[in-house]
Amino acid sequence: MRSSAFLYPWDVLGDPDAPARLADLGLDGVTLASAYHSTRALTPRHPRTRIVTAPYAAVYYPPSEAHWAGAALRPYPQGWLDSPDAWGEAAEALRAAGLDVASWVVLAHNSRLGGENPDSMVRNAYGDRYPWALCVARPEVVAYCAALAAEAGPRPGAVGTELESCGWYGLAHLHAHDKIGGVPLDGAAQYLMSLCFCDVCAAAYAAAGVPDLAAAVRAALAPVWAGKAERVGEEWGGVEQLLGPELAELTLRYRQERARAVQGACVAAVRAAAGADFRILLHADPASHRVGANVGVEAEWLLGDVSAGGGGADGLVLPCTGSTATLDAAPRLAGRTLAANLTVVTGMGGDPHAAVPAGADELRLYHAGLASDADLAVLRGRLRGAEVQTA
Repeated sequence: MRSSAFLYPWDVLGDPDAPARLADLGLDGVTLASAYHSTRALTPRHPRTRIVTAPYAAVYYPPSEAHWAGAALRPYPQGWLDSPDAWGEAAEALRAAGLDVASWVVLAHNSRLGGENPDSMVRNAYGDRYPWALCVARPEVVAYCAALAAEAGPRPGAVGTELESCGWYGLAHLHAHDKIGGVPLDGAAQYLMSLCFCDVCAAAYAAAGVPDLAAAVRAALAPVWAGKAERVGEEWGGVEQLLGPELAELTLRYRQERARAVQGACVAAVRAAAGADFRILLHADPASHRVGANVGVEAEWLLGDVSAGGGGADGLVLPCTGSTATLDAAPRLAGRTLAANLTVVTGMGGDPHAAVPAGADELRLYHAGLASDADLAVLRGRLRGAEVQTA
């Protein structure tokens, strides 16, 4: 089974032993971040550093002035690594070690752009803005995501790209000094708190005949804040119970339509820039109402042929740690890839021994740069064995 591990450019730059160490694991390739959100990351084997702080979302290559001319939103280049083309330099070293390199592109999750462009953020039913979440119903956000995918995806030497947060982002966010857990929110409440009511979304709901949808959402959430909401077993059933089936369905249809628009635009933009043989995968959840880095998708549409009205993507990268439910829900389509994404870092709650769900075509390992030596030793034994253990 073909395997790839996620990696940051700083895991390679300044560490001449990194490419050979990764190749020795038995990996076929690396998914290397070319456009990534802010983070603080450990570098446990780097000869010079142990902590890298990326203070804002950035691209790890020199963005083209011509490509972004006239854009309402545009990415910032990173300023904390010595190389102006950190992605290119790291990718070249990895390819020299015999590893295929794909780009890893984060799209609608960008706290700096959100903070600087408040109208472009998701705005919840209470009027609170989410700087980390760009609203993909907005034309300027769709244009930004497509332009970023087209530039950050087909970097020189890349064999493909993996697009993260290519769709709706919402409430959930690993925020600094987070204090929002006082009232536990199940998946249904998370969905309602992730609905957007910016002027574009509010106008769309009003045009659909529901000008007071935000008030309906606030009323639906009132028992949640009071600790009196009844819990139901199935997540979407919980949304229908809180909001009512008709309004729940209206929000879902609207969000599916807008998600299709941005996903189709991004895939088309990458295809136009890189050609038919360039692989395009989306980090996804086949439950279309879900939000976050692994965006909810209509999988059969997204993987369908463009000529038949489909989205044209080559595959999905599906989070599978702790459960096979996500992979089980995804359709098996001829010529399309289902890659199982396993968190293998013990210190982050993962398990390097985790079995690969049956039905996976490929394996993604999160995250080779963050893993301990002990975790990497387990992965080396597995990947260099005769078979990858499957469930």
